[in-house]
Amino acid sequence: MGGGSMKYISILVAMLMIAFAGDARAQKRVALVIGNSAYRHVPQLANPINDAADMTGKLRGMGFEVVSGHDLDLNGVRDTIRDFVSRLDGADIALFYYAGHGLQVNGENYLAPVDAQLSSAIDLDFETVPISLVMSAMERSAKVNLFFFDACRDNPLVDNLARSMGTRSGSVGRGLAKLGTGIGSLIAFATQPGNVALDGKERNSPFTAALLRHLGTPGQDITRDLVKVRRDVLAATDGRQVPWDNSSLTSEVVLVSVPVEKPDETVGKAVAADAGKAGAAEADNSVELAYWDTIKSAEDREYFMLYLEQYPQGAFAPLARMKIATIERRAAEAAARKAEEAKKAEEAKKVQAEMQVAALAQGDSLPAGDEPDGVLVQEVQKELNRLGCSVGSADGVWGQGSRRALGQFERHSGVDLASLEPTAAVLGALRARKARVCPLVCGRNQEEKNGRCVKVPVEAKLPPAEKKNGEATRKASSGSCPESALVAATQMANHGRIGFSERTDFLTQIHTCGRKYTCSRVIAGSPWHCRWR
Repeated sequence: MGGGSMKYISILVAMLMIAFAGDARAQKRVALVIGNSAYRHVPQLANPINDAADMTGKLRGMGFEVVSGHDLDLNGVRDTIRDFVSRLDGADIALFYYAGHGLQVNGENYLAPVDAQLSSAIDLDFETVPISLVMSAMERSAKVNLFFFDACRDNPLVDNLARSMGTRSGSVGRGLAKLGTGIGSLIAFATQPGNVALDGKERNSPFTAALLRHLGTPGQDITRDLVKVRRDVLAATDGRQVPWDNSSLTSEVVLVSVPVEKPDETVGKAVAADAGKAGAAEADNSVELAYWDTIKSAEDREYFMLYLEQYPQGAFAPLARMKIATIERRAAEAAARKAEEAKKAEEAKKVQAEMQVAALAQGDSLPAGDEPDGVLVQEVQKELNRLGCSVGSADGVWGQGSRRALGQFERHSGVDLASLEPTAAVLGALRARKARVCPLVCGRNQEEKNGRCVKVPVEAKLPPAEKKNGEATRKASSGSCPESALVAATQMANHGRIGFSERTDFLTQIHTCGRKYTCSRVIAGSPWHCRWR
């Protein structure tokens, strides 16, 4: 082989080594890992402390400087975040992983420390930490930001908060809300927004177990890692949990580069010697060996085609041909799988309504990233309005008001919905109800009448006293009014007048004494509370 060819091979080997060699050691990588299991006011969680410990080891193995904490109270969470943020300056990659309880209120997501109780609405500001606090600090400092939240579990703290908020409880959502990202960020949830994830019965949750298996696959972009994570979780949960991610990354992010064996000094010396001694067999064999060592772990057939062009009768030619055949076979299998998946997806799209009529308790919901069908949304909105759970105009757009109305249906009907998204199963559950579900709430100076709110008459005068059995009926006067408005309402009911009604939770009446009273209750079956007006 001539000196020109040797020079070409030497340059090629160097280029391949640069292409495969990772730059993880040159990058500044910082990670924050928090796992909260030992909650003090609600049942403890089994997995988060294991999930966080295993994720810490995984990230350190990938070259991250990890700030970690587990079972942190409010002060501990804040101190750990402060320590993490102080290390972000100049970071190439920043990563945040959280396992434990989280919640959403009015579309904002919060982390719940282990001492959180949320017994009143004001506790949200003083007992939790907004996720946006960490996200904004990361996106200001690091070039690439990665967020992983295994915090969508069924959360008793949400029930505490909802009870304390009363009529405002519709702003408290299930799971975590969808998050927007800045340029260069990726967010991954254990399940789609508004849904809850499963804890699992193993050491790790299904989502974190899949992350530990696939995150940092050598030479693979992180978005491909998450595709494999999603497939594993779907398989582990029988399709009940669909991991969701949202990305604004502008380039591939490979956390672990393909391992490369560097040529030893004898190979380098052989290459240099052959440049001055064309045709030397020993040098030629050394270059071929160095070339093969560089490409033998590659998954691109072009590298092996190039090897065969340079060494058609080389020592590794049979292996190169086998590698090419294997890569082509895998590519064909992947293409076939992709075609089959596309075919199944098309079939599923055509029969979407039939496929989603599974038991409502099993919680079929929209796949991650899909937009609900406008016709389906409009039908769900019409049914909610019919049942008294008002969404306003049935415009076919599924927004916060529609989710709030569906949440009211869930509370008042006792039906356990898998998510607050429109599905064929949800539509079927709504149509199965023939009578009003959500209570009629009338405004001030209104009263319920025949299932509608009507304006209260300004004055209701009693008819003149009539004679009966020779005795005059006593004319009503304010002096004969009971002291208690509740007693007055009870008297009206006992006398056959309107009084209490099982069809409403609010009424305004005038007692026979001439005074007006108002009564209300929280839900049907709860005690009435009355007051004079």
